[in-house]
Amino acid sequence: MGRIKKLIEAYATYMKIPWRQDVAPSQRIIFCIYDAEEELRLRRHLGEFDLATRAAKHVWHPFDLTDTFAQWMGRSRYVEKYYQNPQFLDNILNYYEEALVQKFIDEVQQIPDMANAVVSLMGVGSLFGLLKVKDVVEKCVPHVPGRLVVFFPGSFEAKSNNYRLFDSYDGWNYLAVPITAEKTF
Repeated sequence: MGRIKKLIEAYATYMKIPWRQDVAPSQRIIFCIYDAEEELRLRRHLGEFDLATRAAKHVWHPFDLTDTFAQWMGRSRYVEKYYQNPQFLDNILNYYEEALVQKFIDEVQQIPDMANAVVSLMGVGSLFGLLKVKDVVEKCVPHVPGRLVVFFPGSFEAKSNNYRLFDSYDGWNYLAVPITAEKTF
């Protein structure tokens, strides 16, 4: 059985566990961790995560970050100047983060039965070099009373509870529930 299939099985098992409604936002986050080279395979199987969520009697709602930066930049009236002088992008990335979080909030507020919803955050690898995944997740999760599932291309070190995006950053310690193909929660 392939690694993505094992990840789906682990996720399905976890989704069957009854949810406590009185948990802190950081405890409502689930990281589905996979090798970055499996991104396309994972995306091809997203429907199975949806089915596993619905089988556990929860609502599935995907939110894809992949094209958000390009869409946001494309709406800027100064886009040509930023392309000519990319060093100035560092000065505006906080505006991108604000716009991204607001888009997320606007979209999830439309979800019926939000307390029973699983919002899946895909495309976090597209934030690499622009924003920290940790910062975006921390700003989004308070708006999800159900669960926030982050599809995370990288690794997880259980001893230190440390996550590494693309296995390259120093990583960070996070209280989320890690689900991998090798180890479930």
